[in-house]
Amino acid sequence: MAGIRDVARLAGVSQATASRALSGKGSVSTKAREAVTAAASELGFVMSYHASSLASGRSHNIGVVLPFVNRWYFATLLEGANSALMDAGYDLTLYDFQGDRYRESVLGDFLLRKRLDGVLAVSLQLNGHETEQILAAGIPVVGVGGPLPGIPTLRIDDVEVGRRATAHLISLGHTRVAHVGGEHEYGRNFEISSGRRAGYEQAMEAAGLPVREAWSLISDYSANDAYRETKHLLADPAERPTAIFCASDEMAFGAMLAARDLGLRIPDELSVIGVDGHEMGEILGLTTIDQFPRNQGMRAVERLLALVQEEDGDAAGPADELMQTRLVVRSSTSAPRTPDRQRRSS
Repeated sequence: MAGIRDVARLAGVSQATASRALSGKGSVSTKAREAVTAAASELGFVMSYHASSLASGRSHNIGVVLPFVNRWYFATLLEGANSALMDAGYDLTLYDFQGDRYRESVLGDFLLRKRLDGVLAVSLQLNGHETEQILAAGIPVVGVGGPLPGIPTLRIDDVEVGRRATAHLISLGHTRVAHVGGEHEYGRNFEISSGRRAGYEQAMEAAGLPVREAWSLISDYSANDAYRETKHLLADPAERPTAIFCASDEMAFGAMLAARDLGLRIPDELSVIGVDGHEMGEILGLTTIDQFPRNQGMRAVERLLALVQEEDGDAAGPADELMQTRLVVRSSTSAPRTPDRQRRSS
């Protein structure tokens, strides 16, 4: 079996140069790198990550910490992160908290084993002790969903997302607007649910519209739970909203199914808008605020690898980076039905 010495001899370079060229570490001329790559290919030589790690002090392994892996947003962000890491030649180690079940063991044990070159922390609000734990590993950390004090993070403006989604419904003429969101966060997670609910309330207040407590529902971000909650809300025709802002697309799917089962036509009798950019939204005609989770994962990895590879700090981006969102209008939202429209659609 060919070794690094054989590659160096065939390429006409020193063994040290061949090692640097194949590991991607250190300064190597383009000509030398091409010669080494060609020689390695001809000999069928693959650089040992173990040997490379010993030489560079790096594992080429990035840890990704998630609260859930079975939710669409997290799975899609993970897909983007994995794609970027694969392109960069890094392995990925996944730590799934499964809510909070493994939170303490991951933060207090696994990350401190120092098998990782960096950590991507997704939607994890860390207290002071937990921040010290994760920084004690002595490796770069980038968060998604921030902000995290002392840690560079990427996030969207959840208050603005809630305001914009609700304002879209109001601009169509809706005055009876409900909201389906998550529970209020209490220090364990970023204030995503609270932020989107605050944006809903701000848009309603700005339009001079009342926020009814009975129309501000709590769900667990799943379609099943949102279906149950929304079906109760829509059951009474006298107290029925004409539009619903759901804090996630999956909850919006549940709301649309509940409306269908009650015989309500979307959007004639109920307009629905969600948040995320779920691919099923296009099939179901869901209006949404797309937050491009795959791009978030790729950008987070870009920032993390810039820190791992000790590039110029400016290249890593600002400490708190706001990611773009986009309103995508589809067939699930329209002006509320008027008596004239009702007669025409009958």
